[in-house]
Order: sequence, then structure tokens, then C-alpha cells
Amino acid sequence: MKTISTAEFEKVVLNGGKVVVDFYSTECAPCEALAPKFDSCAEFYGNDISFVKIFRQENRELATQLDVKSSPTVLFFDNGKQVGPSLTGGIKRSELTSNLDSLISPQQVALIKSKIKKTEFYYDTVILGGGPAGLAAAIYLGQAKVNTVLIDRALPGGQVSTTHQVSNYPGFVEPVNGYMLSHYMSEQAKKAGVQYKSAVDITSVNLENKSIIIDEIETIHFKYLILATGASPRPLNIPGEKEFKGHGISYCATCDAKYFQDKEVIIIGGGNSAIEEADFISKFASKITIVHQFDKLQANKEAQEKAFANPKINFLFHTEPLAFIQEGDKMIVNIENIISKTTTTISADGIFVFVGMQPNLDMFTNQFAQDDWGYLKVSDEMETSLPDIYSVGDINSKKFRQITTAVADGTIAAIAISRKLN
Repeated sequence: MKTISTAEFEKVVLNGGKVVVDFYSTECAPCEALAPKFDSCAEFYGNDISFVKIFRQENRELATQLDVKSSPTVLFFDNGKQVGPSLTGGIKRSELTSNLDSLISPQQVALIKSKIKKTEFYYDTVILGGGPAGLAAAIYLGQAKVNTVLIDRALPGGQVSTTHQVSNYPGFVEPVNGYMLSHYMSEQAKKAGVQYKSAVDITSVNLENKSIIIDEIETIHFKYLILATGASPRPLNIPGEKEFKGHGISYCATCDAKYFQDKEVIIIGGGNSAIEEADFISKFASKITIVHQFDKLQANKEAQEKAFANPKINFLFHTEPLAFIQEGDKMIVNIENIISKTTTTISADGIFVFVGMQPNLDMFTNQFAQDDWGYLKVSDEMETSLPDIYSVGDINSKKFRQITTAVADGTIAAIAISRKLN
């Protein structure tokens, strides 16, 4: 592993044969998540590939030349030419090794894989998921000196990190950016001593043996497990949705609204998410059409008032989407009026779908008691139907799902576990 500056780039990278370069920054959570994976890969691939780090903040001109816009960004070079895709954000070990494997022969890859040693770690508590519920549990467990690790497929933050503003979280007089609120929670948990294993692939979870394998090589043993995997946007499951997801259809306003400056947008849904995000999207889009199956919105009154007063927002009530079609740069929606049963089409530059959520339980198959909608049933102390397995946040069966209710769940589970351990 070698850290270089712009002056050494040509000699070390362009004339260095097979090289992987990590552009990193300080005070960067994704960079911190990548560092141990990058170091581990350097240990095993280092004889065949050179591993180089460049401090992006002090080498901005070089970063700009290489189209490096964020930290971390990992680039791969073979005899002076950049090859393969660049990696950025919450980079997983599997993404790194896939690109590294493509730089060398299959024989070299096989030899390296045979030398990789599997490791085992032991914790009192594992938290699976890093949204507000998981982070609250982490803060309480860390402060109680419980040996705890938080594991997340992505970077800590959950849905809150992709919410543009949060106006109803206690303690903030003015609305706070969602990513900053989750950042504060994450840093508080770190300060309390909780360890993180983020942006990892979860290979398997064995509830009976109380173990989790991540990235195929690390086995995490636990006494107690807190499930905090949250929920994901519920799909409509209509023709065209899968085909155009990420290519005309979005589920995240914070992520994608900026791409619709002075363009027209269709929003499917009428709950809090749909109406609150419509207000944010209107800062960019020239026109918004909200398609809603009922005759009234289900969003909170404040959000409704803002939406009805916004001249950019129009409404189609008693209407359902039937299919999505792409024609050139336009997205077409086949819609049906529920009352008259008449069908027609509307078009826009992009579509946002906000029709509720579904629990993230893909790692588990009918192992827990669940309600009719697939959410987990828990006790007053957040314990599931399986002993020593707790569940918190949006995957729980409950009437209301808010940041505050998720944080409350995490608090309760952490205190219950702390008392059992003591």
C-alpha cells in the first residue's frame, strides 16, 4: 500500500502496470467503510496488483482530470489505461474483488482465493441494519458498554439519509437535512464504542447457531440479535415498472429530483411520502401530476395545504396506473379512472412512485411470527417469536412508522438486552 500525490501519479500509476487507486477524503464515512476492505485486498492481491491511495482534498486537479467527483472513488489501471468501471460511495468487497480479478489471470485468482483466511468474531449483540432504529439501539448498547457491532448492506442512515428534510424530529427548531440527522446518530453510536461493518454482502444468517457470515469470509457470532433492516418502497407490480426502474422511474426524490430541472413529472401516490416529496420535487420540476386512487389525499394536513397551494402541482383522483411505457425521452403512463372505468394516457419526463413500503425480510423465510402484511410481531420489549432475537423499526407490525417510533423501538430493545446481559 502506498499513498502518493499528483507528482508521482504518472510514475506509480500510469507506468506501474496493474494498479488500483483509492481517492479518499478525511471525515468521510464511506471512506472509513472502504478502508479495511481495501487494506485486506491489498494483503492478498498485493503481489500482482499495486494498491495506491491518493488524498483527494489535496489533489483536486488530478481528481478533476480523472472525473473523480466524490470520495471514495476507486479506479483501476492496466499499463497506463483505465479499465473497468470506477467504484464510488458504499463500495462492497465483492465489487472490489470482481474488478481486481479481471486484471489478472484465472490461475492467479484461484491461487489468491485459496490463501484467503476466514475469520471469526464474537459479540454480545449484533444489530442488523443502520437506520434510526438500529442506530438508537447502538447508542444505548454502546453507552451501556455492551460489546456491539452494527452490520449494514449499505452505509448507515437508512431511509432518513435519502430524505431531503425532516421537520418533526424533536430537538431541531428548523428542519434538518435527513442525511445530517442520520450522520449525527451514526457518529454518536461510534463515539459510544459500537463497531461498524457497513457496505457488506450478507452471505447468510443462521438464527439457530446465532451467527452471520459477511462477504463470505467473516463469521460474526452473537448472543443477541436486533433486526433493524427497515422497509423498502413497495412496487406497483405493473407492466414496465421493472424494465424502467432507474431509467425513468424513481423511488427517491432526494436522489433523483435534481435531474428534472424544468421538466414534467408524474407522482404515483397520495400519502405522506408522495405529497411531502412532491413539494421538494417542485423546486426542480416545472409541472407535477399526482395520480391517486382515492378521492382524498392521506397525507398530513400541513403537507396537503402546501401541495394544494403549489401552482406546479395538479391532481388526478380516483385514478390508477395500469402500465409504464417509454417513448423516446418521455415516460407514458396508461391510467384508468376507477369510477368511470375509462382509460387514457398521460406523459412526462419522469415518474416517481410513492405507494407505501414493505418489510426487508428477504434473508428470512417464514422464521418469525408475522402479521397479514408480512411485518414482524414483537413483544413489549421488541423480542420476536424466536428467543434472543429482537426486531425494531419499520419491519415491526405497528400502526405508525416514523423516525421517532423507530428510535423508541431501538431504545426499548437495547435496554432489554442490556438488562439480560447484566
